[in-house]
Amino acid sequence: MSGCSALRTADARAGIVAFPSQRSSEGAGTTAGGTRGLKLAKRGGQHPSAERRDLGPASPRRVGALRRNSLTGEEGELAHVSNWPLYYLFCFGTELGNELFYILFFPFWIWNLDPLVGRRLVVIWVLVMYLGQCTKDIIRRPRPASPPVVKLEVFYNSEYSMPSTHAMSGTAIPISMVLLTYGRWQYPLIYGLILIPCWCSLVCLSRIYMGMHSILDIIAGFLYTILILAIFYPFVDLIDNFNQTHKYAPLIIIGLHLALGIFSFTLDTWSTSRGDTAEILGSGAGIACGSHVTYNIGLILDPSLDVLPLARPPITVTLCGKAILRILIGMVFVLIVRDIMKKITIPLACKIFNIPCDDVRKARQHMEVELPYRYITYGMVGFSITFLVPYIFFFIGIS
Repeated sequence: MSGCSALRTADARAGIVAFPSQRSSEGAGTTAGGTRGLKLAKRGGQHPSAERRDLGPASPRRVGALRRNSLTGEEGELAHVSNWPLYYLFCFGTELGNELFYILFFPFWIWNLDPLVGRRLVVIWVLVMYLGQCTKDIIRRPRPASPPVVKLEVFYNSEYSMPSTHAMSGTAIPISMVLLTYGRWQYPLIYGLILIPCWCSLVCLSRIYMGMHSILDIIAGFLYTILILAIFYPFVDLIDNFNQTHKYAPLIIIGLHLALGIFSFTLDTWSTSRGDTAEILGSGAGIACGSHVTYNIGLILDPSLDVLPLARPPITVTLCGKAILRILIGMVFVLIVRDIMKKITIPLACKIFNIPCDDVRKARQHMEVELPYRYITYGMVGFSITFLVPYIFFFIGIS
């Protein structure tokens, strides 16, 4: 059976029927691996806009129109979904590689579970995502063509396709979690060996289902991540210790992350890749600088090596209550910081570089606005996660 035939069979089982629209020309380039072969509803002789009118208002059984990219204005294609559990499962899988997940996941580790593991997960995530985004812009492989692919999501449609950074994140995070926690915490290794393939396959398959990547993109992202981890994981401990203890670590961290962002982009056209990479680097720099300050004032100290492996504390009402309270207070503070920094940095950058600020969407596509806005905003978000919020916890007695 050919690759395309196999994909057609899989999509038929998924129960998706796509309706042609004016957006069906999204995504340049056709690849054998990227052809999902979804069942397209044919309406001979009609103009696409007429077809859209015939459909009437989108019913609750159709998806696509709600998955909209607020920065580019693109929308996912309107399609019928008959297998809703599978659709929601893959929506969850694809969210495991989006900003909402990261802004909840890393703080949860740092505030409630193990700050050392949380910090080092961030170091690995920044490295993997940065190399993945840069490699995309070097290879410049287009997204799967639509049609025949039905794009239920278009958040990253303006970026290139190979390697899949969702697949890279979905591979790096569970593997790193097991590597960082096994031996440090007491738990059966089998739990980690079950977590890794489940997490990784869910994220990877969701990108094919959503129409954003080919099988080849996914395989490339998976193998690329394994290579990066094999080379750089032995240095994670050294990097984290440097971030915390070196006298000039904040200056070096900020300078290095800025340099990586400024000198890594040679894009022929604008895409969300540049802003996403700046956001990743800014977050990593902010978290590293915050951990440096936290360590030097003695706010959070890692347990000594002689008490390892750590035992899981008994789950009590008080423990759960404090954990929930930390998440609620911490996330409210982080989101307030992010919103304030956005409102300050975008108009300020526009004013400094004489860029019209009437249309914020267009203004943010200028490198002079996008890079400082993303770096400063998410740098402050990262700094809040590892210093400002833990200090608030200490002050009110829930640390």
